[in-house]
Amino acid sequence: MELRLDGVSVEVAGRALVRELRLDVGAGEVVGLIGPNGSGKSTTLRCVYRALRPTAGAVLLNGADLAAMTLRDSARVIAALTQESHGELDFTVEEVVALGRTPHLPHSRALSREERELCRRAMARVDVGHLAGRGVLTLSGGERQRVLIARALVQQPRVLVLDEPTNHLDVRHQVELVTLLRSCGLTVLVALHDLNLAAATCDRLGLLSGGRLVTTGRPADVLTPELVRRVFGVDATVVRHPRTGATQLLYDLTTPAGTAADGHDDAGPTGDAIAKGIRP
Repeated sequence: MELRLDGVSVEVAGRALVRELRLDVGAGEVVGLIGPNGSGKSTTLRCVYRALRPTAGAVLLNGADLAAMTLRDSARVIAALTQESHGELDFTVEEVVALGRTPHLPHSRALSREERELCRRAMARVDVGHLAGRGVLTLSGGERQRVLIARALVQQPRVLVLDEPTNHLDVRHQVELVTLLRSCGLTVLVALHDLNLAAATCDRLGLLSGGRLVTTGRPADVLTPELVRRVFGVDATVVRHPRTGATQLLYDLTTPAGTAADGHDDAGPTGDAIAKGIRP
C-alpha cells in the first residue's frame, strides 16, 4: 500500500509544527524521518495514525484520503508504535498483544484459535513469548517496547508507523527490530534519532528541520557532512560499513559546546534557512 503526505501542515496554538510536508512512501518501502528535537517528526507521524488532523493537506493511502475512512477501517490498515504507549492497567503480556486484534473483532468477539496462534507467533518473533503471563507493569522498558511491537504485528496492518521504536532496546533487540522492519514487507514510516541505524534500515530518508522537509533521498545522499552540520550542528565523517556498504557516520566530539542545533527557534538554523543554504 502506498502512503503519501500531500502538503501536510499542522498548526497548534498559532505555532506551525509541520509546514507543507510532501513525502511518498512506496508499497513495501521503509522510509525514515530524521531531524533534531522539535523538527516535526512525531507530529508528522501523529497525522498518519490519526492522533492529529492536519491543518492543511492530506494523508493519502493508495490515493484515497485517510480522513474519509472510519477509525476502525484505518486501524485495520495502519498500526502504530508511539512514544506515548504507556499502559496504566496491569494487563498480562498476552492480553496486551491480543488487543492488536481489536479492529478486526466485531461485537467484542473472542479471539479464534487462529488468532491466538497469530499472537503466539508475534510474541515469539520479538522474543517475549516467555513473558506471556507476566503483567506489563513488571517489565523493563525494553521488554514492554517489544510487547507493543508484537501488538502492532498482530494487527496485521499494511502500513506500519513507528516513533523511535529502538528506545529502551539493547543492541541485540535493536538489530533484530531493524531486521524485522527490512523483512516484513509492509509499508513502513519510522522516526529515528540514531542516524547510523536509520541509514542501515531505511530505503530512503526524509530530513526535517523547523517543521519543513529539507531533503529526501537515499541515506548516502541525505547523510552528507554538509547537511549533518547544517541541520544537527555537528561535524561528521562519512564512511561505508565494511560488510554491508551502508552509510555510517563518525562524529567529531571536539565541536565547541553550544553550536548544536536542537530544532528550536533559539538554537540552530531554521527550516527556511536550511532550505536556502543559509547558516547562522
